[in-house]
Amino acid sequence: MKYEIIVVGGGHAGCEAALAAARMGHKTLLVTGNIKNIADMPCNPSIGGSAKGIVVREIDALGGEMGNNADKSHIQIKMLNYKKGPAVQALRAQADKVTYPKEMLKTLQSTKNLELLEAMVEDLMIEDHIAKGIILEDRTKIQSKAVILTTGTYLKADIMVGDTRRREGPHGEKPSQFLSDNLRKLGFKIIRLKTGTPQRIDKHTIDYSQTKEEFGDSVYRTFSFDYPPHYNIEDQVSCHLIYTTPQTHEIIRRNLHKASMYGGLDDVTGVGPRYCPSIEDKIVRFADKERHQLFLEPESLFYDDIYVQGFSTSMPYDVQEEMVHSLPGLEHAKILKYAYAIEYDAIYPTQLKQTLETKIIENLYTAGQINGTSGYEEAAGQGLIAGINAALKLEGKNPLILKRNEAYIGVLIDDLVTKGVQDPYRLLTSRAEYRLLLRHDNADLRLREYGYQVGLIDEVRYQRLVQKKKQIEELESLLKNTKITPVKEVLDYLKTIPTSLIKDGLSLYDFLKRPEIHMNHIEHFVEIPYENEVKEQVEINDKYEGYIVKANREAEKMISLESKKIPETIDYDQIHNLASEAKQKLKEVRPTSIGQALRISGVNPADISILMIHLKKEHVHE
Repeated sequence: MKYEIIVVGGGHAGCEAALAAARMGHKTLLVTGNIKNIADMPCNPSIGGSAKGIVVREIDALGGEMGNNADKSHIQIKMLNYKKGPAVQALRAQADKVTYPKEMLKTLQSTKNLELLEAMVEDLMIEDHIAKGIILEDRTKIQSKAVILTTGTYLKADIMVGDTRRREGPHGEKPSQFLSDNLRKLGFKIIRLKTGTPQRIDKHTIDYSQTKEEFGDSVYRTFSFDYPPHYNIEDQVSCHLIYTTPQTHEIIRRNLHKASMYGGLDDVTGVGPRYCPSIEDKIVRFADKERHQLFLEPESLFYDDIYVQGFSTSMPYDVQEEMVHSLPGLEHAKILKYAYAIEYDAIYPTQLKQTLETKIIENLYTAGQINGTSGYEEAAGQGLIAGINAALKLEGKNPLILKRNEAYIGVLIDDLVTKGVQDPYRLLTSRAEYRLLLRHDNADLRLREYGYQVGLIDEVRYQRLVQKKKQIEELESLLKNTKITPVKEVLDYLKTIPTSLIKDGLSLYDFLKRPEIHMNHIEHFVEIPYENEVKEQVEINDKYEGYIVKANREAEKMISLESKKIPETIDYDQIHNLASEAKQKLKEVRPTSIGQALRISGVNPADISILMIHLKKEHVHE
């Protein structure tokens, strides 16, 4: 058996990688331990959220599948931070845990050039430091030109509850026992990470009168730029908000020594997620907080499980019973599935290039939680980029490397390969220095051109983008060239808004800059025959013009530093006066540009100056 690209793992990274490779015309094999677990959601039943929702839009803009699949399968959707600025707005959907994987599997099975295989991968076929295929558990060899590892939390996975440890995956499946050991033998630095999940509660045993109901939005929302909504606004399922109680905190403190992470097990080495901590972590780290919010989230229309968002723990089952029954509305709740922590192996990500190809083995790519990230969305974004770049390399084309001012996916990958990880990495809006440029609303304007260039966006969708850009320019021109003057009927209308009166002629473009003025006010003066998304773009560009210009100026400085390339052959040991820590970090990361070198922790501006002097002396670049 021989393929061009083999993808190992059928989670969110694997699905995007396999679909991208196959859609770009390459014979692709997706190998997974259990076909039933393809696109599975072992933890949170949601897609999107702060920063993450923008990643889903970026995946869609590039031609990936997650956004479209979420639109087909969610049971509630809302825009987060709607009343705040556009830089922090993001969609979040409650995905149906039955429908989402089912729809994704259907997409995979109907995709040309793509085959699925249920098997466990034990080793890689490597010749002269080049990936040549995979070796299955039964020693079957399958050849390929490139391999993409998207193994999630399945590398030497251990489920931990209290003082018990079981070598198994999230659903009790057999994990990959030997692959991470074999990667270590190839020279990879392997780290141990940890994450967790909360209890699932029988929805019929919850007293909802003690909770605050959280509804979906009353206007239609989609992640996808291409398809209309698949749902009825009236049919959305509610979530419910509750808070921990003093009794909850007392139970946790009293039993802290029983949690796997706090003494229940003495051999825990995995580092847990800083931005999604277990409830016992929250109680210890934020001891002054009287309560923590929890969300009761429905997992599916097809069964009764309610996910207790924010209550993950590694406490023993009897303590979990006490903890759950201390929550308002859950005094008589029935636990259908207990919480657990999971520890697993991952690759230290500075061993990756910005393409997600490994530096140690050529044509071997990694994506998702194996790279030290958390979250379905971060995994899917990496999977898409790995699939695209594996395909482009086989085609002899330049790779797709998204810059920090172009995409949250670019921020994510740059952070991983430049800074490494101490704990499972989670995307946050605060990680993006150009977040005003990386908005939910403009992902297609930023990235669809790339999707078209690599062959994942067809001509029809691309022409829709071209038309949208043209209409934005036309509308901006119309507003700049249309003036209102202080005649009586204009002044009378301004009083009704209300807004300050004008004394001279004012362009509608400048009028729209006023905080209280929106496009519906502009339409009082001029007819605008464009879709809402065009009007939205023009209004945002207008109101935030000064900030956007400043952000673009800052981004240009970064891009100029990115253009100062560092040759792969550089010998840092030959650069005199370079600090020893900087030397060590530069040798580990091997940055491709001065811009990337600047972002390495432990490399300071003085080191960069020395490096640039050396490069100029060697006539390596202009």
